[in-house]
Amino acid sequence: QVQLVESGGGLVQTGGSLRLSCAASGRTFSMYNMAWFRQAPEKEREFVAAIRWSGRSTSYADSVKGRFTISRDNAKNTVYLQMNNLKPEDTAVYYCAAGNSGWLPSDGATYDYWGQGTQVTVSS
Repeated sequence: QVQLVESGGGLVQTGGSLRLSCAASGRTFSMYNMAWFRQAPEKEREFVAAIRWSGRSTSYADSVKGRFTISRDNAKNTVYLQMNNLKPEDTAVYYCAAGNSGWLPSDGATYDYWGQGTQVTVSS
């Protein structure tokens, strides 16, 4: 069992930055691929970024490439999402996810555990 707790969301102006954190419980964090998804009001959940259990592979949605960076610290059981040059369309609830069913980074079905989410609001 893995429990995930996101933090770091908030209100920021266009062009600003935020860093989201996702703290995981359990001793097997280093065995899990980790990802961030987001869901805006009245929209489907969408993939944002993922990082493999080893940290050696990452994947990003086209909409965030060059602006967002995912990283992990296995010693701290934490995954991060550094978000720069934020845009109003980045406004959403951001969810952290963990899974070890294989490396299909954008497929939500491969993630077994989800956090409660943290709100990110970008004002224009």
